[in-house]
Amino acid sequence: MELENLYAIDTHPLLIVISGPSGVGKDSLVQRLEQRGCPFYFVVTATDRPPRPSEVEGEDYFFVCTETFERMIEENELLEYAEVYGQYKGVPKQQVREAMASGKDVVMRLDVQGAATIREIVPEAVLIFLTASTEGELEERLRNRGDDSLEQVERRIAKAREEMKRLPEFDYVVVNRDEALNEAVDDVLSIICAEHCRVDHREVSL
Repeated sequence: MELENLYAIDTHPLLIVISGPSGVGKDSLVQRLEQRGCPFYFVVTATDRPPRPSEVEGEDYFFVCTETFERMIEENELLEYAEVYGQYKGVPKQQVREAMASGKDVVMRLDVQGAATIREIVPEAVLIFLTASTEGELEERLRNRGDDSLEQVERRIAKAREEMKRLPEFDYVVVNRDEALNEAVDDVLSIICAEHCRVDHREVSL
């Protein structure tokens, strides 16, 4: 997909939010976008939870202690933050401003609560809701992840059901079916291309 050619016409960078319930594959989708060499700036979220075995500091998340995260809140260093399942997650402001100033589209992966906050702060953001093809498929993914207790899995499933009700708050929905991640990535790229072809461009200010 020739995304680069669009930048010769449209110089307005987009703020793109990839969101959806836990287990729908937000991290996997963003990683695949990166692997394809898409010309975006991928925001790295800060969190106070410990890293999973496969996660890399500065690539998957910025891993900080709770005390450091709370200092970032107090000093207003975060574009948005939330406490999810007893753990903090948030987006440092400065990296987003610098990326957009360079003319790059910015891609953020956030939970549904975080996406709602961004919509309030930045109404011109493009919000994409990622979901599994069925509730049963999502439940199976959550149960098979292996890094949560049974109680945590049940909490995530209950929360996912509530988050699905907020789908109408988003601009687009993309279904990430099992074994079809590339199709979901193609759908997201098509959305971004369409947004750059709009006559009334979204002009994001932070």
